Amino acid sequence: MKKIIFIIILILYSSSAFAAGMGSKEGKTTASSGVKAATKFDIGKKFVSKAKKYEKKNKKAKAKKTYERAIKYLLEANSENQTDPDTLNLLGFSHRKIGDFDSAEIYYSLGLEIDPKHVGINEYMGELFVATNRMDEAKKRLAVLKDCNCKEYNELKQVIDGTKQSKY
Repeated sequence: MKKIIFIIILILYSSSAFAAGMGSKEGKTTASSGVKAATKFDIGKKFVSKAKKYEKKNKKAKAKKTYERAIKYLLEANSENQTDPDTLNLLGFSHRKIGDFDSAEIYYSLGLEIDPKHVGINEYMGELFVATNRMDEAKKRLAVLKDCNCKEYNELKQVIDGTKQSKY
């Protein structure tokens, strides 16, 4: 069933309404079907989700290829809308997952320039800093999340304290 839905999304993605130039998150409704076409952001996000599932099944090579596919769509979405921190967050996350920490940090930093309190970016960037042994920087990301009353604060705190391994 998921494969069928994904194929439908890809078909809608290539429809003339999409080719007419819709934005990265602004799905347009096709005239004939009344169905909202998937955006490049949507497709990239779907690939990130799929890659996470491959990782859970310990299929590392498939996960890496899927993250790389996600990056392709997310870069296209970012070229259409360079002020979307969610796209930059997923770009950073995907690059981190394939081991490209330098690019990940660049995308996270760009996202934080747009939204300094973005919960996801602060958590993931903190995890990146832990992975690259920059604990002082990780603690700065944790400090930003201190008052968010969110699970991301607790998860990053546990990763920093060494009581939990990053799930991502």
